Amino acid sequence: MGVQQAMEALSERASSIRESLQKSETITDNMVSILGSFDHRLSALETAMRPTQIRTHSIRRAHENIDKTLKAAEVILGKFDLTRKAEAKILRGPHEDLESYLEAINQLRSVVRFFSSNKSFKSSGGILNQTNTLLAKAISKLEDEFRQLLTNYSKPVEPDRLFDCLPNSLRPSSEPGHQGDASSKSHAEHQKCLATAVYKTPTLIPPRVLPLLHELAQQMVQAGNQQQLFRTYRDTRAPVLEQSLRKLGVERLTKDDVQKMQWEALEAKIGNWIHYMRIAVKLLFTGEKKVCDQIFDGMDSLRDQCFADVTANSVSVLLSFGEAIAKSKRSPEKLFVLLDMYEIMRELQPEIGTLFGSNHCIETRESALSLTKRLAQTAQETFGDFEEAVEKDATKTAVLDGTVHPLTSYVINYVKFLFDYQSTLKQLFQEFNDADSEAQLASLTSRIMLALQNNLDGKSKQYKDPALTQLFLMNNIHYIVRSVRRSEAKDLLGDDWVQIQRRIVQQHANQYKRVSWAKGSSPSGGGGPVGGDVGGGGLSRAVVKDRFKTFNTQFEELHQRQSQWTVPDSELRESLRLAVAEVLLPAFRSFLRRYGPMIENGKNPQKYIRFTPEDLERMLGEFFESKTWNEQKR
Repeated sequence: MGVQQAMEALSERASSIRESLQKSETITDNMVSILGSFDHRLSALETAMRPTQIRTHSIRRAHENIDKTLKAAEVILGKFDLTRKAEAKILRGPHEDLESYLEAINQLRSVVRFFSSNKSFKSSGGILNQTNTLLAKAISKLEDEFRQLLTNYSKPVEPDRLFDCLPNSLRPSSEPGHQGDASSKSHAEHQKCLATAVYKTPTLIPPRVLPLLHELAQQMVQAGNQQQLFRTYRDTRAPVLEQSLRKLGVERLTKDDVQKMQWEALEAKIGNWIHYMRIAVKLLFTGEKKVCDQIFDGMDSLRDQCFADVTANSVSVLLSFGEAIAKSKRSPEKLFVLLDMYEIMRELQPEIGTLFGSNHCIETRESALSLTKRLAQTAQETFGDFEEAVEKDATKTAVLDGTVHPLTSYVINYVKFLFDYQSTLKQLFQEFNDADSEAQLASLTSRIMLALQNNLDGKSKQYKDPALTQLFLMNNIHYIVRSVRRSEAKDLLGDDWVQIQRRIVQQHANQYKRVSWAKGSSPSGGGGPVGGDVGGGGLSRAVVKDRFKTFNTQFEELHQRQSQWTVPDSELRESLRLAVAEVLLPAFRSFLRRYGPMIENGKNPQKYIRFTPEDLERMLGEFFESKTWNEQKR
C-alpha cells in the first residue's frame, strides 16, 4: 500500500514539473523572438537568459531521475510479486511438482541476489531476512524429500537376486556346499573359467529415480548443506548394504571365534567367505559405486566421501574374517584354504583399486592389500610347517601288510593339490622376493619328498621281518614315483629324479628277494631256496626226505605270512611274483625230477612231496593279496 501511494505522489510531482517546463519553454521562445531585433543587445540578453537555461536543464534531469525511480519501483514490486508466488509453491512442498518447486527456489535466490546488490534500498535488510528464511525452509523440505525418496527406494538385496547376477559357474546348486558346476572341475580349470566370467551389476535403485536424487543433491550442495546431505546419504545407504550382506550370510567373527570352531565348520565358512567377497566387490560395491556416481555427478569430493563411508563397515566385516583366519593357529590342512583366500584377494585387487581409488578410500585399499600380504605370509609359513611335520611325523599307525602308509598317500595328495595351485604359488613366492618362482616351487617339492622318504625309512624299522621292511619301502617309494609321473610334479622334479627313485624301488625289490628267499624254500640243498647243489653228488634217501620236509614247512610259513602282505600296484605285484617264480620253480622242478622217484617209490610219498610245480605256481599267485589264514583255508 505504501508503494502505491509513493508512486501516485511521484506521478503528481512529475506532472507539475512538466507543466512548469512547458511554461518556461514558451517564455524562452518569446524572448528569443524579441531578441532577434536587438542584435546589439544580444550579449546582455544572453546573460539574462542563462539562469533560465540552467533551470530548464535541472528540470529535465529531475524528470529523468523520476523515470528511473519509477522503473526501479516497478522492479522492486516485481521482486515482491515473485517472492509471493514462490512462497506459495514452497508451502505446497516439492513432492507433487519437483520441477516447479526447484524453479521457485531459483526465483528466491534471484531475489536474494537483487537485494544483496542493492542494500541502499530502504528496508532491503528486512526483505533479505524474510527471503532467506523462506529459502532455508525450502531447502529443508528438499532435504526431507531427498531422505524420503532415498529411503523408499533403498531396500536390502535378496540373495537370489545377487545369485542371478553371477556367472553360471558360481551360482549355488541345489546340492549343499557347491556352487554351480564348479565341483566337477579341477581347481585350475575353475580358475580359468573365472578369468572370463561375466557379472551383471545389480540395480540397487531404479534408474528413473536417480535423476531426481541428483537434482535434489545439487540443490542441497548449492545451498551449502553438503554435510547434511552426506550424513543423510550415509545413514540411509550404509545400513542397507550391511543388511544385504547379512542376508547373504556374512557375519563378523573374531580370532577367538575362529580358534574355537571345528575344522569342518571353519572350512565351510571360509568357502562361503570367498563367495561373499566376490559377490560384495563385483556386485554390491560395484552397484553402490554406480548409484553414488550418478547421484553425486559433478560433486566429486562429496561422491568419494559418501561411497567411502557407506562401504566402510561392510568392508571391515569382510576383511576382519580374513584377518582372523590369517592370524589363527597354523596347520597343514589350512594351506589350501589360505591359498583360496589369497587367490580371491588377488582376483579382486583390480576392482578394489578401481572402486576404492579415491583419497577417501585409502584405508580400505591398504586394509585389502595388507590382508593379501598377510595371507601370503601365513601360507608360506604353513609350507615350512608342513615340511617339518612330514619329517617329524611320529604316528604309530601300524601298516601290518607292508602296503602304502597313510602318511605317504596324504603327502602325495597334498602335493598333487599344490600343483593345482601352481600359478597361485608362483605369485605367492613373488610377494616376498624376485627369485625364480618355478625354481622355488621345485625346491619346496623336492624337500617335501625327501622329508617323506626320511620318515618312511624310520617307520620301516618297526617291522621285525626284514623282508617286510623291504616290501614296505618298495611299495611306498613306488607309489610316490607313480604318482609323480602322473602329475605335473614330474615336469618340475625332472626325469632324473624319477629315474633315481625307480632304481630305489628296484633295489628294495631285490633286497626283498634276497632276504625272503635266501633259505629253506627250495629242497635243492645248499641251505637256500634257490641255490644249492642240484646236480652234485648223490644224496641219501634220508637227506632227500629231510630236504622235502624242510622245504614244505618253510614254504608254507612263507605262503601263510606273505599272502597276508600287500603289494597294491598290480603291475608291481605280478613282476615281483614272476621274479620269485623264475628262481624258485626251475630249482624245485630240477630237484623233483632228480630225487622225486626216490621218494615216490617209498612209503607215504605224499608226506614228503606235498606240492607239485603247479601247486607252487598257484600259491605264489596268492602272495601279496592281503589274504588271512582263514581265507586261505576256505
